[in-house]
Amino acid sequence: MTKHLFIKTYGCQMNVYDSARMAELMTPLGYALAASPEGADLVILNTCHIRDKAAEKVFSELGTIRRLKEARARQGGRMIVAVAGCVAQAEGAEIFERAPFVDLVFGPQTYHNLPEMVARASRAAGERVLDTSFPAEPKFDFLPPTTTAPGVSAFLTVQEGCDKFCTFCVVPYTRGAEYSRPAAEIIAEARLLVAGGAREITLLGQNVNAYHGHAPPDGPNGGEWRLGELIRALARIPGLARLRYTTSHPRDVDDGLVAAHRDVPELMPFLHLPVQSGSDRVLAAMNRRHTADQYRQTVGRLRGARPDLALSSDFIVGFPGESAADFQATLDLVGEIGFAQAFSFKYSPRPGTPAASAGDQVPEPVKTERLAALQALLREQQRAFGQSSIGRTLPVLFEKPGRHPGQLVGRSPYSQSVHAEAGAERIGDIVPVTILDAQPNSLAGAIEPEPRSLAEPRLLAEHRA
Repeated sequence: MTKHLFIKTYGCQMNVYDSARMAELMTPLGYALAASPEGADLVILNTCHIRDKAAEKVFSELGTIRRLKEARARQGGRMIVAVAGCVAQAEGAEIFERAPFVDLVFGPQTYHNLPEMVARASRAAGERVLDTSFPAEPKFDFLPPTTTAPGVSAFLTVQEGCDKFCTFCVVPYTRGAEYSRPAAEIIAEARLLVAGGAREITLLGQNVNAYHGHAPPDGPNGGEWRLGELIRALARIPGLARLRYTTSHPRDVDDGLVAAHRDVPELMPFLHLPVQSGSDRVLAAMNRRHTADQYRQTVGRLRGARPDLALSSDFIVGFPGESAADFQATLDLVGEIGFAQAFSFKYSPRPGTPAASAGDQVPEPVKTERLAALQALLREQQRAFGQSSIGRTLPVLFEKPGRHPGQLVGRSPYSQSVHAEAGAERIGDIVPVTILDAQPNSLAGAIEPEPRSLAEPRLLAEHRA
């Protein structure tokens, strides 16, 4: 008899990947994905601990799940409730104390044991299972080959964990030390994703360009590959049209990766490269291990290799000790670099991180004022970048139906969402679309009636000029 599994995924793309792998693990046991938790036999909250009040949001959701579990029990059924991911790793047994109806709590390094944990929880005694360990052997060694048909775009984790220990960040504590998967294993999984219909793959890692995996036995530059070499190998897979990667650290942009941006047409001209602040004093307090000028130089190397490279970034305002001059340095950096899009947040303490106990916390009203000023500048840059697309013809990879009948949504090389009238048979195609309008978060266009070159346009360099 088919059982139903509902997974709610919070946070980053890696959690999306992890949720898909958890669903694959449960498929052989008769579980099919459900669209909602009502009536589900197994509910998993795959959590993220990066943003403010992450744990409280999970406990709020658990209140709803508790009522559904009780209703299921009154009907003579049973619902197993699991909390997975980074909140599970950070909170551990406290989740059982605050939500005693939860059956499973496990961190991101142990989900390969999910079938066994569910079996233990399903016994008559109703055993509760807690596993927030960091196994000696990576979980990828125990995951079966992917069987999920991913759609047009797919995620593929190549690296996990972080050794940087930024003073505001919980990732080293929830995801553990850096680990890079062997290149041959990644290439094999990518081939399976392409066979399942993927035209674009985004390579994932908490610090993805720190990748240093074992090279294939028959590959060039034997021993160890960096991300640039891995990208070149993946680009040779027949049927794989586009590659992207996230999230990067400025310290790990090496010459091989810069050269890949120059030489590999499948590598899209869009890069998320977090800087967090434009102040050297704040960057040092964050333990970012780079200066603002080093970030500028890295951007210069990348744009020298790919002049139209569109950049995204992360910014934290109101970090402990940030002065008005420090914040102005961030505005100056943003104005100089120019970003196609960005994510910006007020600093919020993460328990257990060094910055959380700093004595010179910035007052909340000051944070709010600074964030508004930064976001106004970033919105204007994003608007200008979108407007620079009008009149251009961009190669758009159509991914799914749009909100209106006869409309499809896809992405440009620069990761812009593009809407155009097209039939569903064009999903998965890369189609030339002339951009007619630009909204704050998307573009609208029309498909070119005649075939024409899909060579990557050089938008950003001209926009900056």
